[in-house]
Amino acid sequence: MLFKEVIGQSVIKKHLTEIVRQNRLSHALLFAGKEGSGALPLAIAFAQYVLCESKGEDACGKCNTCIKSKALVHPDVHFSYPVISKKPGDKPISTDFISEWRDFISTFAYGNVYDWLQLIGAENKQGNITANECNDIIRKLNLKSFESGYKILILWLPEYLGTEGNKLLKLIEEPPPGTLFILVTENEAMVLPTIISRTQLIRVPPMTTNDIQQALVEKGKMSSDQARQIASVSGGNYRESLQLIQHAGDDWMALLREWLNAIMKSGPVAQVKWIEEISKLGREKQKQFLRYFNYLLEQSIKIQVMQGHDLPFPDVEKDFAVRLNKRAGIDQQQAIVEELDKASYYIERNANAKMLFHALTIKLSHIIADKSLILIT
Repeated sequence: MLFKEVIGQSVIKKHLTEIVRQNRLSHALLFAGKEGSGALPLAIAFAQYVLCESKGEDACGKCNTCIKSKALVHPDVHFSYPVISKKPGDKPISTDFISEWRDFISTFAYGNVYDWLQLIGAENKQGNITANECNDIIRKLNLKSFESGYKILILWLPEYLGTEGNKLLKLIEEPPPGTLFILVTENEAMVLPTIISRTQLIRVPPMTTNDIQQALVEKGKMSSDQARQIASVSGGNYRESLQLIQHAGDDWMALLREWLNAIMKSGPVAQVKWIEEISKLGREKQKQFLRYFNYLLEQSIKIQVMQGHDLPFPDVEKDFAVRLNKRAGIDQQQAIVEELDKASYYIERNANAKMLFHALTIKLSHIIADKSLILIT
């Protein structure tokens, strides 16, 4: 994978190439980036860059090393990731799933651990990086390199190591010559402190809205307006933007207007009907609806704060935001945002949808009781 194939993150790409070209490469790096930030593709592209025989601002993509790296078959690049036991008594290691891993990277490099575990048939099983895997890592990295001056380990999600990770401490601290550790985490707080202290931290920020929008237009063949809306709602998470595409045709605006009118105008019967409707949509759609409402609230607040500035919103969203600002102040809108965030959190944890949206409806009616928030037709 080349850097130019990784979406956005131009600042990080430049930094990574500079530390190699200026001979400042540490033997252990920790790429820390939230889900959908592209930390894993960056790590894979960086490994190819390090090994490339004629690199410049990017790997050449043409040499024998690049060809093998792109296909994830370079003998000096090893991968470690959470795996499952296929049957009781198994002691699986990452190499047992290398074919599935290559498929995963080629088709969904921005996926999360849930996507990976579903691909390997985990169902409800918990993935882990086991002590047996740690022993295999130690064995492989103590071998001589086959074709290059480096032996590279890309370890995805070190937060799944647990205390077994202590087995790797000595190897990380005093590795054999030419060994490079690249650890990629989505939750830095869950990584063993003893591992973090032995690595050079590379923080990978969420993607920008513009980068996600451009990727959706180029890769997803979407219209610029539709891509912009999805990118704005995704929160810098490219994986989330891909999930949102599946429901790009859903009329969240109509559903939102119906809800607000039920709260402020129509009364309990309409509220119960709406709650029944939203409860049937499923968890993913419910989260996306709340995220869309949050996005509109953010636009409303921006319009209030940046009065006089022509902000680039579609007319229907701008109209909604302007109407919202006539009915609710910034404090009210921020309080609603907090409640929507809480609701999304509980949906993630399988809260009962009817109870959750019933409680949320009551809370919103209290928040906006002093000012009418009826955004009617």
